[in-house]
Amino acid sequence: MRPALACLLVALATAAAADTVADFEARFHDETLRVDYNMSGDAEQQEVSLDQAYRQGAWAGSRTRLVDDLNLGRYYHHLYDPQSGDLLYSRGYDSYFGEYLTTGPAGDGEWRTYHETALLPCPKQTADFVIMARQDDQSLQEIFRTTIDPEHWSVRREPLDEDVIVVPAHESGDPHGKVDVAILGDGYTQAQISKFLDDVEHFADVLLSQEPFASHRDDFNVWGVLAVSQDTGCDEPSRGVFARTPLGTTFDSLGSERYLLTEDNRALRDVAAHVPYDALYIMVNHERYGGGGIYNFFNTFTTDNQWSDYVFVHEFGHHFAGLADEYYSSSVAYGDFYPRDREPLEPNITRLLDPANLKWGDLAGEGGELPTPWQKSGYDERDREYQKQRGANNDRVAELMKAGAPAEEVEAAKAEGEELSRSHQEWVDAYFARSEYRDTVGAFEGAGYTSEGMYRAELDCIMFTKGMKSFCAACTRGIERVIEGYLE
Repeated sequence: MRPALACLLVALATAAAADTVADFEARFHDETLRVDYNMSGDAEQQEVSLDQAYRQGAWAGSRTRLVDDLNLGRYYHHLYDPQSGDLLYSRGYDSYFGEYLTTGPAGDGEWRTYHETALLPCPKQTADFVIMARQDDQSLQEIFRTTIDPEHWSVRREPLDEDVIVVPAHESGDPHGKVDVAILGDGYTQAQISKFLDDVEHFADVLLSQEPFASHRDDFNVWGVLAVSQDTGCDEPSRGVFARTPLGTTFDSLGSERYLLTEDNRALRDVAAHVPYDALYIMVNHERYGGGGIYNFFNTFTTDNQWSDYVFVHEFGHHFAGLADEYYSSSVAYGDFYPRDREPLEPNITRLLDPANLKWGDLAGEGGELPTPWQKSGYDERDREYQKQRGANNDRVAELMKAGAPAEEVEAAKAEGEELSRSHQEWVDAYFARSEYRDTVGAFEGAGYTSEGMYRAELDCIMFTKGMKSFCAACTRGIERVIEGYLE
């Protein structure tokens, strides 16, 4: 038995989480206990310090499925009964800090601090809040513990900002038994409120029109939430652009030009607290290609790019279901993200260390060759040239913008990059359409930022290349498992 699984089974064996709504009501208030804390460290060490606890709004999650058995994420939040030691609640997640640990600066010993949040059902009695972290063998080890009394005066209960705009985009029922999605706008000025409303409606429809979400349309609630911005857009540091926005979103996160995140977690959570949420989007009012998604943390996308619908769904795959990126040639900020000697936890990629027990083997046809052959060399050759051209275009746009070049020259360079992206994806789609393996479930080499020795389930997937295409079979099953965990 794998150590991580053994650890999880031990936790489940001692769990005393609610099995019925009556059990939940006996142990918890129908409120959210928000715990903010700081994660500090580098690749060799990490420290946690408590910031602030809050009681905010109704609990959004299930009242009967409180212990997370998915075994995903670099970390877990646990809530324990201090008297019995019983596990009351758990949830796996990744974080901005966790991603930083895989970068070059972290490996060089550069110490950084990131603000994070745990959302928990609010217990009626004092409880122990614990953070667990993955070790090299994938087991979970406690790295922080504190006792929280939800009735103590230090647990804050101040009213929320009355100027924040909330709009229901899709309502299916009681948040306790639904997947509750909050879409927070950033970079929308007072004059752009109507655009925000239109964008929320559009992207809610995009999500709920994509399988497997479409088949679960009645299992989702979607809200739009907006704190009005002074400026349009967001920061683009490598292009010399900075904007004053409530959520502080920025390109160039972790040094990757297209990675769009925010480090102002406190502001993010203050705005999000206006609605019950299980999943958290940041919708950035911008035309540039980019986004990001961190499992059970948040995800971002821009509204007005040719690929915005695709990015919206792709990043939700990361944030909501813990899916891995299946592409392997684009530049990323990470170093040794998936060590060679162990199987990744994500449900849609594999090291194929044990081909006889492929993690999605029951979805593949019998007798298929593993690894599954595909025209990888032709794809790689074309993609290397595209990545070279794409990088040169990005550098040119940045140079023009920082130099204050005429707007028409900047726009022409941007348009050239968009056309390059579109034409390359058209070539990829046509190349895959000619493959005899296009409808095969197997193990295709190239995934998880790794060209060799990492495999994906199908030739193409929305987690692999651009466009509004389907999730592969492995991704779909992973998403279905997560949805099921939110229902009552």
